[in-house]
Amino acid sequence: MLKKTFLIISGVLLLGFGVGFAVLNQLEPVGHASRVTVLDIPEGASLSEVAEELHRQKLIKSDWAFVWLGRLSGSDRKIIPGEYEFHGGMDPSLILEKIINGEVIRYTITIPEGFSVSQIAGLLHEKRLADREKFLQCTRDPVFIETLSLSVDDRVDNLEGYLFPDTYQFARHVAPDRLIATMVARFKQAVTKEDRRRAAELGLSLHEAVTLASVIEKETAKPDERPLISGVFHNRLRKSIPLQSDPTVIYALNEFDGNLRKKDLSVESPYNTYRVVGLPPGPIANPGSAAVRAALYPEPSQYLYFVSRNDGSHEFSATLAEHNRAVRKYQLRQRRRSS
Repeated sequence: MLKKTFLIISGVLLLGFGVGFAVLNQLEPVGHASRVTVLDIPEGASLSEVAEELHRQKLIKSDWAFVWLGRLSGSDRKIIPGEYEFHGGMDPSLILEKIINGEVIRYTITIPEGFSVSQIAGLLHEKRLADREKFLQCTRDPVFIETLSLSVDDRVDNLEGYLFPDTYQFARHVAPDRLIATMVARFKQAVTKEDRRRAAELGLSLHEAVTLASVIEKETAKPDERPLISGVFHNRLRKSIPLQSDPTVIYALNEFDGNLRKKDLSVESPYNTYRVVGLPPGPIANPGSAAVRAALYPEPSQYLYFVSRNDGSHEFSATLAEHNRAVRKYQLRQRRRSS
């Protein structure tokens, strides 16, 4: 700020006192701090274009004086695009300083646990923080994925599973790869070296552990059930029994209307765990820390089956006979009542 003041004084002396003080008058605030304006500076905007818009919005007295100030301070080539909040009580030097420092408005956005990449892209698009298609394209770009250094021991074709669910603060006009890199960095912080070591103890690569965690995440929202469901899946994997997880089938479908039908269970896809033994080839959603921990620390049991009780919880069974009784109790009766 002192440097900017010195530059303005130097500029005034160069212009001469008469002209200089006329310029200084044009660099006074135009209004009151209570009048707030949000200005969106697009990519590639010139100093002159920014000055014209500031003048049009009645945030500065003179566009030419603002341009003079910018060129005097060497800021004319440092315009950072984005959304800015200004008020009428700011003098042009403070406005300029804010722009060249990139003090843009940041929006708080929460990515829920279990959201797929497609859902995240939709949410960011809805909040006008990213173009949906450009975001999705970036998550499938092998060259970009390579730069993220995931170190998961498997070839990663897309970033499903690695966009960590959390609360972020993002600005508008940020490139999709930067948004994605931020979420992946958060994943790398959350999944520790101990988690990688534990996955290896279980005979899983980290990619497989994240894949299993994503299935667990989609199967239940109840924290106390995650380790139990993890135990069921570990038991099935050990016995080479198909996981038969409905969420994996839903992920395999091109379109899903909320009603999983019997014919859907036969869909040809490596993600259909009714047809394929073992884990799907990759995550079906982006799991949170609790689901990852559940995948790595399953609760020991003899359970091989579970079925929804239609209240958000599940009934667990060790034998097919027990499971069939639970299905009749919780699913078939429910269908009869709703038909």
